[in-house]
Amino acid sequence: MLRDKKPKKDNQHRWLLTYADLITLLMIFFVVLYAISSINARKFQAIAFSLSGTMGSGMSVLSEAGMSMVPGAPSSSLDGYEIDAMTQELIELERIKDELENYIEQNGLGAKVSVNMEERGVVVSFQEVALFPLGSAALTPEAKETIDKVGLIIMEAPQYIRVEGHTDSLPISTAQFPSNWELSVARAVSVVQELIHALDFPPHRLSAIGYGEFRPCVANDSEANCQQNRRVDIVILKSSYEVAEPGVLPPVSDNINQQP
Repeated sequence: MLRDKKPKKDNQHRWLLTYADLITLLMIFFVVLYAISSINARKFQAIAFSLSGTMGSGMSVLSEAGMSMVPGAPSSSLDGYEIDAMTQELIELERIKDELENYIEQNGLGAKVSVNMEERGVVVSFQEVALFPLGSAALTPEAKETIDKVGLIIMEAPQYIRVEGHTDSLPISTAQFPSNWELSVARAVSVVQELIHALDFPPHRLSAIGYGEFRPCVANDSEANCQQNRRVDIVILKSSYEVAEPGVLPPVSDNINQQP
């Protein structure tokens, strides 16, 4: 007796399973794209720096607290992500940079003052015309006001501040400035003195240096380029550069030389 053959299964709708899986994957893909597009750029940069800084050490920045790059400095969190001290510093420097850019824009100083984030830190660059008469190291009244406003912003940063004077390659030889070395140093010192006298800026956080004509930002082959090279830069140094700075010693006691 022949057995009844089982009816064949209808497989004509199996493609719906594949189609449903494809639709689900596409939905997940677009959700991820939307999530990435909604990340705050600064937070994303902080996460990226944390990842790049810890991948080599084998630590996870997502599952455990990140190790501080500065001894004794605690780690912090950014919306659930652990960030180290180096990343915290970067975020704070970016905030100060944004504040400086807003001040420059609001006061129409964009043609004379610029702000950039460099490897060494935040650099505020003043062209000569924004601060000094040609061949002089005396700040103009308008320049003092600008330096004071910028100084109030950079005082928020705990890092060392380096003021750098630069000139173009045109030689100078006067009784006050025998060469561009003296002029560049004198201009840097003028800015430092203004910060100290007008704002009571902590002197131990400041330094003045003159590069003369030997650190041009562009070639000295036109008047426009020479004008760019005649500048004073205020640099907020990252803490990683503090190792190159002399340490601050405690004040010497008045009784140190007295006999017991």
